[in-house]
Amino acid sequence: MLDLKFITANPELVKRSVVLKNESVDVDKILSLDNERRQLKTRIDSLRAERKKLSRQIGELIKQGKETESLKQNVKEVGSQLAEDEEKLRAVEYELKELLLRVPNIPHKSVPVGKSEDDNVVVRTWGEKPHFSFKPKDHIALGEGLGIIDFKRGAKLAGTHFPVFLAAGAHLQRALVNFMLDLHIKKHHYIEVAPPYLANRRTMTGTGQLPKLEDDMYLCERDDYFLIPTAEVPVTNLHQDEILTAAQLPLYYVAYTACFRREAGSYGKETRGLIRVHQFDKVELVKFTLPEDSYEEMEKLLNDAEEVLQLLGLHYRVVELCTAELSFAAAKCYDLEVWAPATQRWLEVSSCSNFEDFQARRSNIRLRRSAEAKLEFPHTLNASGIALPRTIIALIETYQQPDGSITIPEPLRPYMEADSIPAP
Repeated sequence: MLDLKFITANPELVKRSVVLKNESVDVDKILSLDNERRQLKTRIDSLRAERKKLSRQIGELIKQGKETESLKQNVKEVGSQLAEDEEKLRAVEYELKELLLRVPNIPHKSVPVGKSEDDNVVVRTWGEKPHFSFKPKDHIALGEGLGIIDFKRGAKLAGTHFPVFLAAGAHLQRALVNFMLDLHIKKHHYIEVAPPYLANRRTMTGTGQLPKLEDDMYLCERDDYFLIPTAEVPVTNLHQDEILTAAQLPLYYVAYTACFRREAGSYGKETRGLIRVHQFDKVELVKFTLPEDSYEEMEKLLNDAEEVLQLLGLHYRVVELCTAELSFAAAKCYDLEVWAPATQRWLEVSSCSNFEDFQARRSNIRLRRSAEAKLEFPHTLNASGIALPRTIIALIETYQQPDGSITIPEPLRPYMEADSIPAP
């Protein structure tokens, strides 16, 4: 969240950011509530001082054997007013907190201003689009034809957009996860984390999913737990309410988890197959950094995610998101989009985001550079390293052969213990 002092000092900047991000929050209401809060606190302090003064006077009069009823009545009246104002203050502070949680992060000054995905900027591309001597099949035909993805049985078990991976399909998922974890741990020096798949409200609020995105989350109502939409949620909150030291930073974490999201778009052609699913596997990268290092670390984070696609030999591009496409919590974001040759689409497989101190402030993750230094907030970053469903789309469509088999990219062969998924 943004610091209230920052909002009151920069109201026009905050209002502009709300507009640029297509969000809806009443910044003037925040300013009004903050002013009311200040007035109430001043009045409460004054009333407490008055009550204390009157109590001292009553004590002195009692010692002198004098009448105190009138002063006691005054104390009662002051106490009644104090209780009323304290109740008002609690209500104002609650409303103010709720509004502050809905204020989006400020886009970094380098982010292109735009109103839709058409205003995103392609930063670079890698590789070339594959060419075929035959008409390539899409991932749905390939998956069903090879018996490695079963959409109908997934729908029977759970509902639409819950695919089942079978045989070599399940093995391919496991191979990709292990390949990515090994790459990020052994080469990129991330610390592996195996977090819970459930998160409480405070944890979901810390990374910015709540309150804005609650309707998009799967909620276990009996226990008030949420199924995590991404490992970013539990991993970022590992240091909730902790004070980190400069010597600890940067911290690099990597986690494999299943991810659960209710939002799956429409049910038309654009979301067929694996393009949008309710449950999917993902390897997530999370960083905690010193504020002055976060944008340099963001570029490194992006490169770490890119290397997965490069090693797999998949054609992709890096896209810088414009202001309107930024997530609620992000200050800057790059998307990695992989090319699916038969589906004929660029598919997002990773978002690399810098949240600056937005998430750290919400999660109360603090930084003390030295014993004498004041507390501040570290910066948090994350990227998918990478998400599986769309990567699998691109992989099987890119490496399909005329006979319907799939060639396995070199880096995955030790994990698959095979060089192809043979045609039936």
